[in-house]
Amino acid sequence: MTITATELKENLSKYLLLSATEDIFITRNGKVISKLTNPFQERVDVAKSLFGILPADITLEEVRAERLKKV
Repeated sequence: MTITATELKENLSKYLLLSATEDIFITRNGKVISKLTNPFQERVDVAKSLFGILPADITLEEVRAERLKKV
């Protein structure tokens, strides 16, 4: 999403909430001057990428045992 610096000033709380889910680019005189973003977004993306990797029929104990074998 792209907004002007004036729009950000007028509705800061709205854009702070939105920045948790999407990047917000702030412009002044038609040029991007800043980016408002979630500092943990990379972690969220990594976690989402891991969904579905483990088979549905594996137990937590089996995962722990496999992990201990590698150490």
